[in-house]
Amino acid sequence: MASMTEQATQAGRHMGGIAQMSSRSLMKKCVPNVVGTSACRSMFLPKLDMKPTGRNASPLRSSINETSIITRSPFTSVSTVKLSTSPVCSAAAADAGGSSDSTPSSSEGFLTKYPALVTGFFFFMWYFLNVIFNILNKKIYNYFPYPYFVSVVHLFVGVVYCCVCWTIGLPKRAPIDKPLLALLTPVAFCHALGHVMSNVSFAAVAVSFTHTVKALEPFFNAAASQFILGQQIPFSLWLSLAPVVIGVSMASLTELSFNWLGFLSAMTSNIAFTYRSIYSKKAMTDMDSTNVYAYISIISLIFCIPAAVLLEGPTLLQTGFADAIGKVGMRKFLSDLFWVGMFYHLYNQIATNTLERVAPLTHAVGNVLKRVFVIGFSIVVFGNKISTQTAIGTSIAIAGVAIYSYIKAQMEEAKKKNVAKEDSKAA
Repeated sequence: MASMTEQATQAGRHMGGIAQMSSRSLMKKCVPNVVGTSACRSMFLPKLDMKPTGRNASPLRSSINETSIITRSPFTSVSTVKLSTSPVCSAAAADAGGSSDSTPSSSEGFLTKYPALVTGFFFFMWYFLNVIFNILNKKIYNYFPYPYFVSVVHLFVGVVYCCVCWTIGLPKRAPIDKPLLALLTPVAFCHALGHVMSNVSFAAVAVSFTHTVKALEPFFNAAASQFILGQQIPFSLWLSLAPVVIGVSMASLTELSFNWLGFLSAMTSNIAFTYRSIYSKKAMTDMDSTNVYAYISIISLIFCIPAAVLLEGPTLLQTGFADAIGKVGMRKFLSDLFWVGMFYHLYNQIATNTLERVAPLTHAVGNVLKRVFVIGFSIVVFGNKISTQTAIGTSIAIAGVAIYSYIKAQMEEAKKKNVAKEDSKAA
């Protein structure tokens, strides 16, 4: 009788040992598959305590309890295993598609550790895309001088790009209602007018000359702020605009490619973009800049299509398309139109994202340097001959814009500090 009891006891212990070994071997197979990384395969499994929770049930429990994983043993019902969420396991869970609030990703760590490099990359892409756009745009006008239609292509390619991004959720499309549409419509109209007039000027004169004339845009902004918005502009700011006016006048008088169409179109573009800035201040919303620019592009496209159809449609159908295809071929013609539209949209989008990352002074200096880069590269690429007076006038105008931008940025910083002091006193 005693021997039978001892045999039963040994058999029970043997079966318990088999159950524990089976559960451990199953855990070794299951845990790496659940966590999804090879890091946990080399880790020691936690010590398991066998404690029954129900009939014929044997849950496997760890001495460290934070993260639960469900597994099943052939000798037990559904069991819960709790593993530590140590940095190694947290990283492993992140690799499997999970997330960890305490452990940043490598990309977030890089952005946090090297913000200056990231901002510099944004500036580089802004300049690079803008220079490529201006060069490709002018090359198209050399064999296809239809700025209204090309302006439509710029906006159309950008709208298609935005729709594709919305479809895949990068970014997620923000909803728009009638009040917001009413606010963005005048902004989009001024954007369309300024864009078309800039292209008319690019088609009529040298790229360097158009950008020199467009350096007068700060003058129009100051005038609009003073006489339309009623803001008082200090005398020092007006004085800083004198070199801009003098420099543009000097460059215009001796510019070899000068004609009134190019000059007046660039001036009209300055006025349109000035009013765009005014309406933009009234249309400030909580919507992110990417979605705002996408909606502005869509509305601007609607404004540009009728003008292109009325002013250039008949000529395009008769000779315009045929002449362009005959000069460069169908494939290059369509490729040029597509890429100039992509570069136009991307450089504007990157410019918007760049300006959100920097202070007003950095923005102002960056905008001036961008214009210098565009003028310099266009002269080199197209081999435009400029007189000494034109070069001096352009330099004076750019220097004047830099001085104006510096003074304006200092004013904005002082205004923000005063508002912050008033808020702190009120608090």
